[in-house]
Amino acid sequence: MGLGVAGACAGLGAGCGDGTAASEAGTTALWSWPGGLSEKVLADAVTQFAGRTELKVSVLSGDYKQQLLAVLDREQDVPDIVGIKGEDIASLLPRADRFVDLNTLGAAEVQDDYLRWKWQQGSTFDGRLVGFPIDIGPTAMFYRADVFRRAGLPDSPERVDTLMASWPKFLEVGRRIVKAVPGVRLLASGTQVFAIRMSQGSIRFVDASNHFVGDQPHVRAAWDCAVRLGDWGLSAKVQSDEEAWREGIAGGTLAAELGAAWHALDLQQTAPDTAGLWRVAAGPAAGANSGGSFLAIPAAAHDPAQSFAVIRWLLSPENQARAFVDAGLFPSTPAAYEQPGMTQPEEFFGGQRTVEVFGESAKKAPRAYEAPSDSTLAQVYADELDKVETGAKASAQGWQDAVAQARSMATSLGVS
Repeated sequence: MGLGVAGACAGLGAGCGDGTAASEAGTTALWSWPGGLSEKVLADAVTQFAGRTELKVSVLSGDYKQQLLAVLDREQDVPDIVGIKGEDIASLLPRADRFVDLNTLGAAEVQDDYLRWKWQQGSTFDGRLVGFPIDIGPTAMFYRADVFRRAGLPDSPERVDTLMASWPKFLEVGRRIVKAVPGVRLLASGTQVFAIRMSQGSIRFVDASNHFVGDQPHVRAAWDCAVRLGDWGLSAKVQSDEEAWREGIAGGTLAAELGAAWHALDLQQTAPDTAGLWRVAAGPAAGANSGGSFLAIPAAAHDPAQSFAVIRWLLSPENQARAFVDAGLFPSTPAAYEQPGMTQPEEFFGGQRTVEVFGESAKKAPRAYEAPSDSTLAQVYADELDKVETGAKASAQGWQDAVAQARSMATSLGVS
């Protein structure tokens, strides 16, 4: 790790690990990844707990999940607290025996302070709490107010929300924008539509009985909506890791982005000169979640009670609000939404208080069962959608191939 840890831990002082710190007497070792927790809150935690334990933070570079899996197989020399990424929690719940059940440490006392669906996401079927919620990724629609004005459309979040409140309305308004403003496309790609539509429902690719349902109407409806974006000429047919996407965001040729609250930081870092031009509306994209992580305690941690005290302090409503300001981590506890740091006007979004949009989206998000294979199966559909959108396959063939590949992969992973 070396430079990865030192760079990410700048400012945390003696409490920051200079390697992958493991449990030892008098210390509490915490593992995370770059951006996983607020550096300012972590630095304060070092001071807060100085009289009880030496908090050593290791920020791991590289493949975090693989490093976490490796350490969980050990019986000693493990960290006392570990982060778990949202996309990994489903695959780790079957290994709940490798973690402390946080309910045994008093987690139930604060359960009602956190969003119910997020709390359930970190829990097993039999009620063991593996992961304590760090943040969430409530979704909405980011849009360029200047592009909407050029298209002769209202640009206030309230009016845009009404104008594009459903997926059919969203696509129809997209047609108007593309027709009125040459060179502009509504979205970067249809995969944004597919991902959010899938996250708005309570059933995904595998149901709670471990049956493959990736060929069912709810998946096909999300697929068809995403394909329509390309068929109607509303997609730029680019992904967010491509230079063309960065150029579109900076140059105003992408009218909107569908994404989670944390995507705001992507926009700000990609196109700082566009500050004041962006707004956020619920549109058709609210009521879903994308991302958001957890803190957990390995079963071999030397002092679980002390570790939980640290977790509870780090992730209190007050500190979650601070983490939003410092690191863009949207709180998993609604109690944080009224904290001063959450309610300030945001210059990048024209003085809008975006917490009002994302907070409502978070409250509407369903509790969707995520099988351990969920993220792997989702990628199959995304890859096939990309082929359809770029003209490499017809929609019918892409759908057929996506279902066949996903079913085969699910079967190989123990899904019936």
